[in-house]
Amino acid sequence: MQNKWLFLVFLFILGCTARDAVQIQIGNTIVNAELAITPAQHERGLMFRETLASDAGMLFVFSKPQPRWFWMKNTKIPLDMIFLDENKTVVQVVTAVPCTQDPCPNYGGAIAKYVLEVNAGFAKEHDVSVGMRVAFDE
Repeated sequence: MQNKWLFLVFLFILGCTARDAVQIQIGNTIVNAELAITPAQHERGLMFRETLASDAGMLFVFSKPQPRWFWMKNTKIPLDMIFLDENKTVVQVVTAVPCTQDPCPNYGGAIAKYVLEVNAGFAKEHDVSVGMRVAFDE
């Protein structure tokens, strides 16, 4: 029985230290973003998703700023990609559509440490533009 309790405490601690989501403030708007931190998470991204809530997204976190390129292979939802530098300042905004050809086109190219993917049209609707600061805790 004692081992069972130790196991439950371990799971609780693990759950408290491992984050899989973050709230991002863009202007007056909050986005609830899943985190993509590992190479496997980066590769998978939002592939195969049928829908994405209007206040949801995915934040790709990289170890250092460098040119970032994304594609839409197996991605079914049109997306806005918001590229952020290490200061969480918007450096590029791109609207990407699901890939219907092979090879899929690449989007981006900005030097970024973070990339936030949200539904297409989000950036226009919320006046997201280059130079805008974004807030979230790492």
